[in-house]
Amino acid sequence: MNSSLTLYLAILGGVVLAVFLIHSTWQSRKLAARQPRRAAVEPVDTQAGLPGEPTLGDDLPTQPLDLPAAPGTVPPLKRGHVHLDALVDAIATITIDTPMSGDHILLHVPTTRRAGSKPVLIEALRADCGEWEAPQAGVTYTELQAGVLLANRTGGLNEIEYSEFVQKIQAMADALSGAVEFPDMLDVVARAKELDAFAGAHDAQLAMRLYARGSAWSVGYVQQQAARHGFLPGSLPGRLVLPGNEEGAPPVLTLQFDAQVAFAEDPDQAALRELLLAFDVPQTAPEQTPFRAWCAAGEALSMALDAVMADDQGQPFSPAAFASIEGELTRLYEALAARDLGAGSAAARRLFS
Repeated sequence: MNSSLTLYLAILGGVVLAVFLIHSTWQSRKLAARQPRRAAVEPVDTQAGLPGEPTLGDDLPTQPLDLPAAPGTVPPLKRGHVHLDALVDAIATITIDTPMSGDHILLHVPTTRRAGSKPVLIEALRADCGEWEAPQAGVTYTELQAGVLLANRTGGLNEIEYSEFVQKIQAMADALSGAVEFPDMLDVVARAKELDAFAGAHDAQLAMRLYARGSAWSVGYVQQQAARHGFLPGSLPGRLVLPGNEEGAPPVLTLQFDAQVAFAEDPDQAALRELLLAFDVPQTAPEQTPFRAWCAAGEALSMALDAVMADDQGQPFSPAAFASIEGELTRLYEALAARDLGAGSAAARRLFS
């Protein structure tokens, strides 16, 4: 009797287990059917560049890649990219006999868009709307132009740099069966020298140093206090930035410390006793009130960090010093605006780069 009961219970248990397994399998399949399928990811060759676009090794200004448009559609006009400007560029015109696709143009643009230390820009006139933009695939163009920056913080464009620009653009025009017209070299170099002299006389970066009164700071503590006043980690070690309102614009303020401390194995164990709070005058529009932001950030950080605000000679700032700096700054803004190079404008940002 006991053996029969044991056998009966064993059979019953097996049936219950089988029913449970069937139910579990059915539930799993039901839930799996509701889950989104994951698309397979194809391997990408990160070393290969698009036709006419720079690869990772090129020394070029960062530019957005042209992604192919959907079949039958024309890519929209590029917005927000840097335009050629006769104020700061030497511009060559390239005439083509018939409208040309951006795909074909991109095959023949110079692989490095730089002549010496000066960036080179290439623009094309769209056939559909008559607007200039950097060439992109899927668009038809009727004219081309190329320019090289006349001056930046490395100095004015010289004969060697201009000759390199001419050589690159002539090769591009020949490949496109186009005719190119360059401005006279002597005129270009003379303009570059004059513009460089103006820029040198009207360049300014305001900076104050914050010195620790008592104990030194750790990197983490500085970052924590700076974050309370809107500063974010910058792209370079030892640099925090206060971003502006305009996307892609230079920061309003920078807060810098010794980069070697940032590279330390344990930055929080390294001691900081000095910070540099600065803003680049020609790069920042007065509408963003960078001077007020600079003064306010200096006062707030000096209180939070128990620091002294001082100039480059180590002399503490006084209210009279701030008033004097503001007066000089106003005159500088007026001089830049009179030259159509207002602080924060696209031309000024390129010239003072």
